[in-house]
Amino acid sequence: MPDHDTLYHRFFSHPGMVAQLLREFVPGPWLNDLDLDGMERLNAKFHADTDESRYGDMIWRLPRRDGGETWLVLLLEFQSASDPWMALRVLVYAGLLWQHLVKEKRLLPDGRLPPVLPVVLYNGDRP
Repeated sequence: MPDHDTLYHRFFSHPGMVAQLLREFVPGPWLNDLDLDGMERLNAKFHADTDESRYGDMIWRLPRRDGGETWLVLLLEFQSASDPWMALRVLVYAGLLWQHLVKEKRLLPDGRLPPVLPVVLYNGDRP
């Protein structure tokens, strides 16, 4: 059986594939405001204040097309088994990501946290 995590990491390490994923599965007029060609991949390894480490699968920063100050963080999580606590896991990853952005001073110009769009790609046998 193939290692789906590795395959997804390779596949979605290409900005064009991530852009196509968004166009096909997360459509909406708001997508036109994002510069999908200007995506920047961010570190997906987090250290909590308790020194515990967590690893997300993939994170992309998507700037606005007009060069505006707001940007979106896309958090991709690859999942091959059913997890009834997946929503909580993704919430923890988003919280750790925001903590990391605060420490790195990568906030929006007005000091706010950027919005995070978590997307879970599930390929398990059970619906």
